[in-house]
Amino acid sequence: MAEESTEQGVEAREGAINDVDVEIYAVLGQSTMLVSQLLKIGRGAIIELDQRTSDPVEIQVNQKAIAYGEIVTLDDKLGITITEVIKKQNF
Repeated sequence: MAEESTEQGVEAREGAINDVDVEIYAVLGQSTMLVSQLLKIGRGAIIELDQRTSDPVEIQVNQKAIAYGEIVTLDDKLGITITEVIKKQNF
């Protein structure tokens, strides 16, 4: 009987967690520029990033890196295939 109530408690907690929204980002790279340069950017401008095309993309959840991946195309959309999951860190 105690095991059954424990299982129900775990299921209730998991149900609550499953409904939490998280923000997922694929970080292609970074760049630093002056505000004056930023204001001059127009359509078709190219911003050079600090990564090469062969470098892995960092995948972040709620601004914490959780994995690395590679960009793939799915029909006419972009996606990321996960190549490495970052080991659990002290969050």
